[in-house]
Amino acid sequence: MGHAKINSPVSKPMDTLIINGEKRQFSAKEIPRNLSALLAQLGVKEATVVAEVDGQLIRAKEFASTPIRDGQRIELVRFVGGG
Repeated sequence: MGHAKINSPVSKPMDTLIINGEKRQFSAKEIPRNLSALLAQLGVKEATVVAEVDGQLIRAKEFASTPIRDGQRIELVRFVGGG
C-alpha cells in the first residue's frame, strides 16, 4: 500500500529589504511598489529624508518612480532640525 499525498499550499518565501542595515520582511502583498510607498509605510515624510537604494542616491522627485524589489539595500537619512 502506498502513502497518500497530501496537497498543502506552497507558501512563497517572504521578500526581504535591508533598511538602514536591518532586515525587514514583507509578504508579496505587503512589499511596497516604489520608494514613496515604502516611506509612507514607514511613516517617513519624503521632504525630511535622503534615500539611497543599492548604493545609488535617489532624488526626492524620483521616489515615486523608483521601484522596490526583494533583496535591495535601502539607506534612509532623516534631516533633523536643531539649534
